[in-house]
Amino acid sequence: MNENTYLSLDATAMAQLIKQKETTPKELALLAYAQLDKVNDSIHAVTHQRMEQVMKAIANIDPTYAPFSGVPILLKNISQAIEGELLTSGSKLFQHSIAEQDSHFVRKIREAGFSMLGHTNTPEFGLKNITEPKLYGPTRNPWNLAYSPGGSSGGAAAAIAAGVVPLAGASDGGGSIRIPASFSGLFGLKPTRGRTPVGPGTGRQWHGASIDFVLSRTVRDSAALLDVLQVIQPAAAFQTPLYRAGYKQTLEQPLPKKLRIGYTTASPVGTPVSEDAKRAVKKVLHWLEGQGHLVEEVDNGVDGIQLMKDYYLMNSGEIATLVEGLERSLGRSITAEDVEIETWVLNEAGKSVSAAAFSASLASWDVAAANMAAFHETYDFYVTPATAYTAPKIGELTHSPESEALLQKEIATSDTVKKQEVIWDMFLPSLTYTPYTQLANLTGQPAMSVPVYTSEEGLPLGVQFMAPKGMEHQLLQLAYQMEQSDIWVGMKGNPYFEKQQTYHQG
Repeated sequence: MNENTYLSLDATAMAQLIKQKETTPKELALLAYAQLDKVNDSIHAVTHQRMEQVMKAIANIDPTYAPFSGVPILLKNISQAIEGELLTSGSKLFQHSIAEQDSHFVRKIREAGFSMLGHTNTPEFGLKNITEPKLYGPTRNPWNLAYSPGGSSGGAAAAIAAGVVPLAGASDGGGSIRIPASFSGLFGLKPTRGRTPVGPGTGRQWHGASIDFVLSRTVRDSAALLDVLQVIQPAAAFQTPLYRAGYKQTLEQPLPKKLRIGYTTASPVGTPVSEDAKRAVKKVLHWLEGQGHLVEEVDNGVDGIQLMKDYYLMNSGEIATLVEGLERSLGRSITAEDVEIETWVLNEAGKSVSAAAFSASLASWDVAAANMAAFHETYDFYVTPATAYTAPKIGELTHSPESEALLQKEIATSDTVKKQEVIWDMFLPSLTYTPYTQLANLTGQPAMSVPVYTSEEGLPLGVQFMAPKGMEHQLLQLAYQMEQSDIWVGMKGNPYFEKQQTYHQG
């Protein structure tokens, strides 16, 4: 197999070729590592490799025993732990941290037969919508190296969009699958809360806001991975019923006729929205109407500003708990020099959050979930831009030393209420780019970003669909229909794929 053929294959096609003995796990792994060697100095997507371990494992692979035996994948350098391997969470505090056991997510990936090539770059503790950690440096967007691929699963997105792997482990606590999907021309599904594995040692991630899954280039790969990963986990705080029919099996089944679809392009927090984002949604709405569906501009009834404030309050409490645990394990205080500014500000604010305020913030999630449940009694899907703009430039959303010093001073001298205002102001430039994705995290609903638009500057931008809890199959069916149509952009225009005539459905 040559490089061009490798780039044209999705994970499903690779698995088929292995089972048909038209390629081998070793050949695919070597091609993946060769592509990584070619691109990683430019895009800086992968923080560490495990080629020796992969080659040892490949020698014992039975290509018939698992659905993805020998197919290469990368994992995210936070929460997706491989026993005995580095897991740094993008933080210098963990730069030498070795995982004591596989995460439950990784155990399922192992069971599926994947060759786990290494870990991808992520911002410190997954707190940002860009991937520019001080520990490793910025990950760059393969569409244009001057821009970010997004975050926090930015390393995963860049690796896929540069052809290293067809899909990669990712997580989404506020949009961290859908944001890089939008910025990088990929398909990004965030499943229903409780759908995929968490832990060990934790029954919830960010109180259910965060969920582990994958980014992919094709819809069928995400569907197949959801079949592999869906689980009812007794130790977890949240469960959702298994979809017994099988996601990949139902991809080609037709959706109900005349779905009712609500949409908006307005930012839920009152920030500006680019014309590109509005045009992307308009393009999708025109296509939906052409399929016979009914579309209507609507207000979902959720107070987006208050919801974001409650989200940030949760973040501050979670980070304060994390830092407190680190201080116990290290036997010393954590200082501002130990962590990045976002972590420091959240930690300092979280120290003064009362139990009552924290509980009230989580209760607001339930109010939003009730509003959206009522919304979906009328509307099958809710459509928004996935991001309000195409990708930001590298460094644009990273604080300067002067800005960091000012934030440190403000957080140190503010009272409890003012500290939460400092958090809002700190994240506002980032939130302006990505105000749409957090809603689904806090309500627990599934949502996806579909790659359907490219700006005049040649940068992709996705459109987001949200569905009722447990309805991933309908999102995937709709995405699959879009993928078969002219509306799908995918890798068209991506310089790493310009010469490829992808035959991923073959």
